[in-house]
Amino acid sequence: MKHVIILALGLLLFSSCGFRQVNEGYRGIKLVWGKMEGEPLLPGLYFYNPISSSIYPMEIYEQKLEGQTSCYTKDTQSVIVTFVVTYFPEPSAIGKVFVQFGTGWEAKILAPAVIGTIKDAIGQYIADDLVSKREAVTQYAQEQITKALATRNVAITRLDVTNLDFDDTYERAVEQKVVAIQEAQEAKNRTIKIQEEAKQVVEKARAEAEAMKIKTQAISANNNLVSYEAVQKWNGNLPQIIMGGQSIPFINFDKLMK
Repeated sequence: MKHVIILALGLLLFSSCGFRQVNEGYRGIKLVWGKMEGEPLLPGLYFYNPISSSIYPMEIYEQKLEGQTSCYTKDTQSVIVTFVVTYFPEPSAIGKVFVQFGTGWEAKILAPAVIGTIKDAIGQYIADDLVSKREAVTQYAQEQITKALATRNVAITRLDVTNLDFDDTYERAVEQKVVAIQEAQEAKNRTIKIQEEAKQVVEKARAEAEAMKIKTQAISANNNLVSYEAVQKWNGNLPQIIMGGQSIPFINFDKLMK
């Protein structure tokens, strides 16, 4: 009977005792009468008095916050920015984060800091530069967010601007500008092609004229050579018999001497 009573008392005490397991990637915040007690609890199994105490798990692993925000560029163009920020609270300071901001601290400090910094970064660029300089905008925004949240024990590991959605009117204007640039480039290319073709025609004509000149000089030189060789072979005697209508051959010695 005595053993039964002890067992019953043990079961009663155990059933009235609270317990909670703190998993990896979490820290346990133990509250006694609503006030944090001691340091955050490491992963493990913990027992506590459910009447006066409770253990609240807080994530310390890396998480992602996705969102959108409406911004204005330096030249007052409206753009909706879609972003993803990767973050985690400093494990050693998770107790401070809980005490300062309680549960749902991401919505209280993370989202406002990210959105505010992105708006500020977008506002430093005109719309035309924003797309081509997205990487620079993102890097600047990440640096500013990191500085702002470091004082609140939150680490930022990455910020990505995944989309820039401009006003429809502006996007149509950009499309028209791109088309105009392409058409201008095509016209320029055609002009260059025409100029190159004309240059080739000129060069061809010049080459043909030069070839003709060389050919003429070669023919002239060849004729002189023939006359010179004829003189070398002449014995100095004129033909003794000249048929009617024939003339005495005439040799141009001045030409041969040139």
